[in-house]
Amino acid sequence: MTTRQTQVQTPDLVFPPGFVWGAATSAYQIEGAVSEEGRGRSVWDVFVRQPGRVVNGENADVAVDHYHRYRDDVRMMAGLGLGAYRFSVSWPRVQPDGAGAVNRRGLDFYSRLVDELLAHGVDPWVTLYHWDLPQALEDAGGWPARDTAERFADYAAVVHDALGDRVRNWGTVNEPWCAAFLGYASGEHAPGRREPARAVRAAHHLLLGHGLATAAMRAQRADSRIGGCVNLYAVSPQTSSPADLDAARRVDGLQNRFFLDALLRGEYPADVLEDLGEAAGFAQEGDLEVISAPLDMLLVNYYSRFTVSGVPGGAASAAAAPIEAGSPWVGSEHVSFVEGGRPVTAMGWEIDHDGLREILLRLAEEYPGVPLVVSENGAAFDDVADADGFVRDPERRDYIEAHLRACHDAIQAGAPLEGYFAWSLMDNFEWAWGYGKRFGLVRVDYETQRRVPKGSALWYAETIRRGGLIRPAE
Repeated sequence: MTTRQTQVQTPDLVFPPGFVWGAATSAYQIEGAVSEEGRGRSVWDVFVRQPGRVVNGENADVAVDHYHRYRDDVRMMAGLGLGAYRFSVSWPRVQPDGAGAVNRRGLDFYSRLVDELLAHGVDPWVTLYHWDLPQALEDAGGWPARDTAERFADYAAVVHDALGDRVRNWGTVNEPWCAAFLGYASGEHAPGRREPARAVRAAHHLLLGHGLATAAMRAQRADSRIGGCVNLYAVSPQTSSPADLDAARRVDGLQNRFFLDALLRGEYPADVLEDLGEAAGFAQEGDLEVISAPLDMLLVNYYSRFTVSGVPGGAASAAAAPIEAGSPWVGSEHVSFVEGGRPVTAMGWEIDHDGLREILLRLAEEYPGVPLVVSENGAAFDDVADADGFVRDPERRDYIEAHLRACHDAIQAGAPLEGYFAWSLMDNFEWAWGYGKRFGLVRVDYETQRRVPKGSALWYAETIRRGGLIRPAE
């Protein structure tokens, strides 16, 4: 695959030497092959078969068939000029029961993928967990059970031992907020439980799993760069009323500070623990020391800004769950999410690139000394393909460009930002939304599995070749 050849224009906004330009995916969303070569069942394999859980009853049994097409996909990445590719490893593909025996055929797939990436000059960035918990561990209690964190560390050691000679950059748990609160409080993600107090315990054990896995990997190799991965939101009150200001504090606390303070300060915020009430009291002695072991980098996923009100039943935001769900905001269920008046994506998420700059500078100021990487950023829009399968998607291009400008602004203001990964490389299975929401730089025809880079992909390839952005005409 080749991209459109154009004369490379000198950029006006140049990113630092060594800045990482990449794209990201996750195993369950792209691999397919859910019953092949010894892979066990994950919580998502079970969840998608429960009526009403996923739009149109869709599943990821085939997804975009990356398991069989990875060589072509890697050539496509190289053709786009990607310097790095962030992907996740499927825990049930490596350990079908979540513990014990290792499925060598599954592990070998990732070894082949890493070799293919390196052969094409694309740096592999591995995420160990992107929500596909082995169902056997869920049957034993899932993330609310402390033992799951121990099992995750064992699994991390297996993968790191196999790939660590060729993979330098590692992420542990992707977006623990989603895994805990969407999986165990609201029920809109697998395993679909609505048990608020256990969701809080799940959040703690996901963080503990991160810490235990970090220690296990560092015991094997000292040269691996290991990071935690959090999804952060800029949060604004709808008004300056005390109720709205308190709502913003609460949402910022559970979404952002709960995880950042644990990872980077070795403590949970006192006000958040107070908000959680009886659901607090989940940490054992020494846990926070394990969780807060120094990170080599913080991986930051950013998509949107929240505007919130402390008045229950306020104007509903368009960013609704795809299915009937409970509240993920344990201890703050009364908070309303309201429209802030900004343009939205096809997900109903408000577009606010200034929020990314705000988050990056906040991290640099309040949690200094940790290198930052934007590990996910992107948008779904209602793509329309022409007769050749090509999608002209100026909205996605503009979204990515605006957020890259925010990254550049943050770097200029002192944020230690080292890289950017667009979400996602390809259209894929979008969790409870099924296949109706497309985030990809590359369009996938789900009937034929044909891949066609969109206009945004060609623009991103040119941006990578330039090493920066062209300042718009005045």
